[in-house]
Amino acid sequence: MNEETLYTFALTRIPGVGLIGAHNLLRAVDNASDLFLHTQELSRSIPGFPKRLVKSFDCPDTLRLCEAELQFAEKNRIRVLTAKDADYPSRLRECEDSPLVLFYRGNADLNAMHVVSIVGTRNVTEYGKDMCLRFVGELKELLPDVIIVSGLAYGVDIHAHRAALQNGLDTVGVLAHGLDRIYPNVHRKTAAEMTEHGGLLTEYPSGTSPDRQNFVKRNRIVAGISDATVVIESAAKGGSLITAEIAESYHRDCFAVPGRVGDVFSEGCNNLIRNNRASLLQSAEELVKAMNWDAPQKTPAAAVQRQLFPDLSADEQLVVDLLQKHEEGLQINLLVVESNIAINRLTGILFELEMKGIIRTLAGGMYRLI
Repeated sequence: MNEETLYTFALTRIPGVGLIGAHNLLRAVDNASDLFLHTQELSRSIPGFPKRLVKSFDCPDTLRLCEAELQFAEKNRIRVLTAKDADYPSRLRECEDSPLVLFYRGNADLNAMHVVSIVGTRNVTEYGKDMCLRFVGELKELLPDVIIVSGLAYGVDIHAHRAALQNGLDTVGVLAHGLDRIYPNVHRKTAAEMTEHGGLLTEYPSGTSPDRQNFVKRNRIVAGISDATVVIESAAKGGSLITAEIAESYHRDCFAVPGRVGDVFSEGCNNLIRNNRASLLQSAEELVKAMNWDAPQKTPAAAVQRQLFPDLSADEQLVVDLLQKHEEGLQINLLVVESNIAINRLTGILFELEMKGIIRTLAGGMYRLI
């Protein structure tokens, strides 16, 4: 059992810390284990550390429960991922409220080059079902390596998963409960197939019920793990609109499929488009073009010599080196993955390179060398 994984998981169970507080603590120390093994020193080494929390980290019962959960995961072939693990979704890692720990059962690469989330109403109409099947089928032809992410719920979610499986694509379901159950139960067969052709992902340990608030929280994972979010159908209010809003806050591209005026379950999509909160989407080809995923892959031109850019910082040079390998450019989320630079810092680096006349910005958050 990995000790750092154990203590990182235990940190999520400490009362009074909270997710953002936990992130702040981990930024202040080298390892999560330091928080538990050197608790008495925290008030001296971490400015503003609340003394009331010192006793909270003396928690043998919590550690025993966490050990039992990790043993359950190992027994059931569930991978436990922390932000320090290479397999942790890099796109999600850059979100300030990313989970400290993820439980994953599956074989899909969560850091694949192209990841698209498809969300929508649970009251999907025949129009929505047809759009799911048609869109995913078109996307398979254009991007055979794309991964489809959704929430395994009734409606658009399950139709997106099934369309992916039908077209031979990996698909990942983000759950609002532990991996010791499947909710809704009628989706068990599809979920089992997904573990062989995609996966099931959650931040919740076993024994966690699918409570209402968990579905709202899991939406941030659906939005944060992908390059783009597509809303197929939505009423004027609904969980998919929350996912779209979160995607926008993460600086991810958001698209919505339009519907007829007056259709209850197209009102949310039409409002997103009207208010410029999402781009209108009528086909997979439009998505691929908007994301600049249709750029032909060419043999990189002769590399620009480093001495041409003598004033670059180490991070700026890293970005230039990555763009040299991709003559047609890279989308910002892929730059985050390949450079391992936080998106808020990367945007500043890209701006500086643009001001120096070294790179140019393209549509869809693409950047390439001039």
